[in-house]
Amino acid sequence: MKRKIKMAVWLIATLQLMGLQAQMVINIRNTNDVEKLKPIDEVQFAVEYQTSFISDTLKPDKPMEELMMLKVGKKSSVYYSYAKFLGDSVFRDQINKGVGMDVINESLQQYRSMISYKIYKNYPAGKTTMLEQLAMNRYRCEEKTDIPQWELLSDTLTVLSYPCRKAICQFRGRTWEAWYTSDIPRSEGPWKLQGLPGIILKAQDSKGHYTFEAIALAQYNGEEQVEYGDEGFEPISRKDLNKMYERNAADPVGFVKSSAPNVTVVVKGEDGQSIKNPKNMPFNPIELE
Repeated sequence: MKRKIKMAVWLIATLQLMGLQAQMVINIRNTNDVEKLKPIDEVQFAVEYQTSFISDTLKPDKPMEELMMLKVGKKSSVYYSYAKFLGDSVFRDQINKGVGMDVINESLQQYRSMISYKIYKNYPAGKTTMLEQLAMNRYRCEEKTDIPQWELLSDTLTVLSYPCRKAICQFRGRTWEAWYTSDIPRSEGPWKLQGLPGIILKAQDSKGHYTFEAIALAQYNGEEQVEYGDEGFEPISRKDLNKMYERNAADPVGFVKSSAPNVTVVVKGEDGQSIKNPKNMPFNPIELE
């Protein structure tokens, strides 16, 4: 007999359209998200990055923000939303305690995130793996690690009391400026940025559309694991995943309905009024090529 999988689902999201702002992102957690995770590395330290991004280039004065977390292990790392990290911890704890799903759903409402992906560097070895959820679809995009080719500069800056040096590069269609510290000699950083002789504590693209800045750093002593689980995630190429992003932006409600025809989607503007059939959500992807 197959055991039922308990699932927590809620609809949130973010649209900026015709001067209106609405929310529409789907977050799904089921017991497999807890029970099927496996430890792949031992966390040595973690960095929290305040991340800002401009989803609508016509409104550069209205950036969106998300707190992200980078867990760095001995060989690999994982980068994802801090709210998702907290929500996963609560979900795991409450599932283990046998708490009902109605109570779990209610408690998870406070852990909402706009960024749904997880990025694993060097897992598997030599690969970068992104686990992404768009509407009810889950995708696993695994590709050979692409190391940015940095130019090291002499400029200095202090971030979190760490002396940093500047570096610039061209990566995935954007020009990036990064500040790294050799005091922590790990070639790591936020998102897919890496390849410097020290961890990146601050980075920004030349247009100011995407910014990452470390606001906290904590050392670990073997009590935390980098965990991985991709059950239910469909393999997809980066090219095809980018097409999915474009489809979602062109018709967000239609995209949700195509993957979950029984889900009722209601989108409201800042004034609380419903928006019928919103189209063409602002689309400013971090990767331009």
